[in-house]
Parts: sequence; C-alpha cells; structure tokens
Amino acid sequence: MRTALIGVTAAIAVTAGTFAAPAVASAPATDHHSPTQRAMDAAVEDGVPGVAGQAKDKYGTWKGTSGVGDLKTNKPRSAHDRYRVGSITKTFVSTVLLQLEAEGRLSLDDKVDQWLPGVVRGNGHDGTRITLRQLLNHTSGIFNYRDDKEFIRKYIRKDGFFKNRYDTATLGRLVKYAMANKPDFAPGTDWKYSNTNYSLAAMVIEKATGHSYGDEIRRRIIEPLGLHATSVPRTNPKMPQPSSRAYAKLAESTTGPTYDVTELNPTLAGGSGSMISSSADLNRFYSALLRGKLLPKAQLAEMKTTVKVDEAPGAGYGLGLIERKLSCGVVVWGHSGELFGSLSEAVTTADGRHSIAFNFNGTWSGDSNAVIDAEYCAK
Repeated sequence: MRTALIGVTAAIAVTAGTFAAPAVASAPATDHHSPTQRAMDAAVEDGVPGVAGQAKDKYGTWKGTSGVGDLKTNKPRSAHDRYRVGSITKTFVSTVLLQLEAEGRLSLDDKVDQWLPGVVRGNGHDGTRITLRQLLNHTSGIFNYRDDKEFIRKYIRKDGFFKNRYDTATLGRLVKYAMANKPDFAPGTDWKYSNTNYSLAAMVIEKATGHSYGDEIRRRIIEPLGLHATSVPRTNPKMPQPSSRAYAKLAESTTGPTYDVTELNPTLAGGSGSMISSSADLNRFYSALLRGKLLPKAQLAEMKTTVKVDEAPGAGYGLGLIERKLSCGVVVWGHSGELFGSLSEAVTTADGRHSIAFNFNGTWSGDSNAVIDAEYCAK
C-alpha cells in the first residue's frame, strides 16, 4: 500500500533504516489504544525519528506520540504537531471538484481538453481522450511528473534538493515534466498513481472558478469545518508552529546520511500534495466527508466508487479516496501522503465515527499500516 498509494516521495525505497531514536510516549495509552501506542513505538525502534497522532472514537480523543521531533535537541514530538500531509491533499482537491459537479459547473465526464485546451499534449498524451473522472481515480494513463528523470535530478536527489528546494513551480510547469514522457497506458485501460492527475485537477478548479485551488479549498472546506491548523501554504517554505523537523535520505539507499528537509517550497508538490494540517484537523475532515457533510449523496457515492489496485491487496482507489480492508475485516476510508521527510496517514470508518491520523517525521523506515491495523484490529 505504501509504495503504491503514497504521493510525491523523497525516499525511494521503503525498508528498515539504521537510526533509532528513543521512544517517548506523551501519556499512558488507555487500554484500547495501547496497541496503537506500541505500533508507534515500534516505528521509532525501526528508525523513524518520531511519530505523532490522534484517534477519535466513541470513547473520546486519544493522543499518542513516540520519539523525537528534532534530532539535534531531542525535543519530543507533540500530538498537536502540524505537518506536511503530502497526497492527503488529493482528497481535498477531489472534494472541491465534486462540489463543482454538484453545483452543475462541470461534469466528471468532461474531457480534460475542454477545460485545459492543449495542456495535455505530447509524446502520445491526448487531453481530448481523458475525462476528469480518470484524473481523479488515476486511470488516465498520464505520466507521473515525479518520475521524470529531470525532476528527480533537480528536486529529489540531495544535490538538486538543496540547490532548488526554494524554487516556485507552477501547476503548468509540473504538467510539462510529465508531457516530456510517454503515457503509461491508454486512458481507462489500467490504473497507475500519477501526481500529474491532481495538478491538472487543481488547474481545472482554477479555470472553473477563477480562483486558486487553495482559495477554493479554504472557502469550501477549511473555513466551514474550522480546520484551524490546516492550510494551503502557497510558496511559503516555513512550517507553522507547533511542528517538528522532517528528515529524509534523499537517495535510493536507506542507510546513508539523514538530512533535515523541513523547509521547501510547497509548490513543488502542487495540487497533488502541498497542504499542511494536523491529526485533529484530518480526523475532523475525513469524518465530516464520510458522514456526508461536504458532498451530496450522489457525489459521495461517486467518490467511493473504487478501482481495484493490484499493487495493494484489499485496497481500492476512488476519487481521491482510498478504501482499505484491514486484517480483521474492518473497512476504512482515507488517504496516505509522503512528502520530503513527512509521511502521513488519515483514515476513518464508513460512518465517520472512528478516525485516526498520524505522522512519521522520517520517510525511510517504519510501518504506517501497522499503526492503522493496531488501532482497528488489535484486542
């Protein structure tokens, strides 16, 4: 699931690292959250500098942390940390696009070229054959700009990252990286995760509304739900407080030096992964979404109509929303995200009544799925 469904990544491989920070729990876990705390501690023992998260269920809100938020000072992580949520941004973008459909301002069956004439063109890409729905469920076949060799050299590897991390990348520029490559398959014939899809979706939002996709997310989701720790940060490379440092290897190896990658221009992730949030806000967002507070029934049903993901048994991809069947049979909905030293997960049950969201501030080790499984399946 992690390698198949996580968005823009800084670390290439997902295996155990060599650095281990001391486990520091914020407070004793109540009995039914003790397995979750142990799974967080295990991630730290496996090499993640620190973990922070919150769960909400019928018993109330539980806050859990382990490890440190700063490798220099050994300051522990806070359950109230704000962090870069990476591809969790996709659910916000998809929600806005579905709201626009509900308002009759567009149709998911519209072709991309209708909204963005000539943008998806080159090396076999053809926006006249791709629908907005295929962008949202990753069946478009459009090449993932994050896999472009020039993009990797310029932004993902160590030398390029530290030289260019403050660059501003427009949505259109990110799409051009993709257009320099051939599509992965003909539209609608297969499934493959592509961040380019959501840069295009964000561009459609801007074309349909006349406002930036970030402004639309703020107006339609962040402000109505009171998500005070959530933002679409435009070009600001700094993290709001409270927050921890973020760490990555910036190489294919998971055993080399660890780098502080906290500061970067979030436009490098565009509509596919630029947002910042907190565990409490993410729980509130996904609970509201699944309970029908953000979308009419028809659009929520569209969002939950999934495509099978062969790379992740038990998972399906909807419209910016992932369905996961856990080891005990419980089904949860949400998304994962990884962006330069920050790995995040947020899921909730279909009724929105049991949610968990958490963050690793290192991207080369640890098992985030084990934390989710522990929250819902351990006895």
